[in-house]
Amino acid sequence: MDMIEFYDVKNKKKVQVSASEVEKVTYERKTKSGATQVRYALKAVKDGVKLTKFVSKETWDSIVK
Repeated sequence: MDMIEFYDVKNKKKVQVSASEVEKVTYERKTKSGATQVRYALKAVKDGVKLTKFVSKETWDSIVK
């Protein structure tokens, strides 16, 4: 079972989360020039703390959901 490492800002430490508990999300926004910027992220909840990790598109695509 694959584990993904997140940084827990609240507790100031790195935590491991099972890949099956991770959700893939994208954040899109319009830039001043009118282009659309897409950011790829992974979200999870561990011990009641919400975790978000921004990743490259290649990493995002490699996570199987």
